[in-house]
Amino acid sequence: MLYHWYELGRAAVRPARMVADSVRLFFNPLNPWTHTTMGRNAIAACEVFERATRRYPKPAFGITRTLVDRVPVRVTEEVVWEHFACRLVHFKRDIDPKQAATLPRLLLVAPMSGHFATLLRGTVETFLPDHDVYITDWQDARDMPLSAGRFDLDDYIDVMKDMFRFFGGDVHVFAVCQPSVPVLAATALMEADGDPCVPLSLIMAGGPIDTRSNPTVVNTLAEQHGTDWFRRNVITNVPWSSPGRGRQVYPGFLQLSGFMTMNLDRHMQAHKDMFLHLVRGDGDSAEKHREFYDEYLAVMDLTAEFYLQTVDTVFVQHLMPRGLMTHRGRSVDLAAIRRPALMTIEGERDDITGLGQCRAAHDLCINVPAENRSHFECPKVGHYGIFNGARFRAEIAPRMAMFMRAHDPCASTNLSIAQLEQMASMPRRGRARSQELEGLAFSFARHA
Repeated sequence: MLYHWYELGRAAVRPARMVADSVRLFFNPLNPWTHTTMGRNAIAACEVFERATRRYPKPAFGITRTLVDRVPVRVTEEVVWEHFACRLVHFKRDIDPKQAATLPRLLLVAPMSGHFATLLRGTVETFLPDHDVYITDWQDARDMPLSAGRFDLDDYIDVMKDMFRFFGGDVHVFAVCQPSVPVLAATALMEADGDPCVPLSLIMAGGPIDTRSNPTVVNTLAEQHGTDWFRRNVITNVPWSSPGRGRQVYPGFLQLSGFMTMNLDRHMQAHKDMFLHLVRGDGDSAEKHREFYDEYLAVMDLTAEFYLQTVDTVFVQHLMPRGLMTHRGRSVDLAAIRRPALMTIEGERDDITGLGQCRAAHDLCINVPAENRSHFECPKVGHYGIFNGARFRAEIAPRMAMFMRAHDPCASTNLSIAQLEQMASMPRRGRARSQELEGLAFSFARHA
């Protein structure tokens, strides 16, 4: 009933939203009162109220241009592979196919932990000039009809295996946080089967591989409560008005409430500042607020079976580092991983995935040759900063690019100084967003 009460609450404020819209229409540019103190305050109050009570849709990537060798080229999105829970999106650049074939293929595995894959928009923009970029576009569970079937952690691993086979092994994988576990598991299973389509390299940033190392609040809460607590308190059914009606989910609105309450003072001040910006006519500052919250407040539901299985496997029982993880009854042995190169990335100030939790992959993948390994701990960055923002562009992305080229038989082994400078300094629309999001948690276990 939790979801139904939430929808009822949204319906209850709809008349007030209509009034706010009417007031904003009344105070139009042709109305002399619009330019008075009363008019500006009324317009600002109505916009803040409307934005605080709306349902935010899934954002668009909106990437239409990039630079290749400092020349602007057009970018189009194309869906090249599809599952009811995920679309594989290719950012196709308008360049010579022969030139594209010499650049590394990069699969960005976005976290399925509440926000949409557009959270990695800045990551995509960073790599587009010198890489052939794909991303996993996970779907909102409230839009998945029950007839589509279940989607749990085992299914997630199967999706990863199918994607790797789609690329035929010619791909580098960048798993951001949560997907590090299923990406490692999928690779280990394929290696055990002698599958030729394993990735060229696995790069993991802030992955919760072994949450027993330097446990954070995320890990402590999960262990203290246990999986049954999450099942009783945060799982609910999608209401009848949505395509996924009847499906059990961990709802996005519940997760968002966790996001907001962790930094409530900060969000209240941000909305107060938004009001003052509108009253004063500071359009640039108001637009930055809109851009940030359009992304931050857009969240997706997770299927209950995926959420609970992940909490139990990763945060409660620590099955992967203990060598006890299974996939459909079959043991997942990370010692089977031999061919892909392995790189791990951690942030010095990451309060979601503690230092050492991602690096533990090196201790578990014991048969990856030493020359094919790399680890980087980025100073002065938190969880968000390990895949987006200024330090990511300047310190992490160039290291990743060189690591991929070093383990790609078809790519040039070195990036020029100009290319590295372009990657680090190219203006990004997401810079303000990355500064505001730095340090904010999006790990679903914490938000529960």
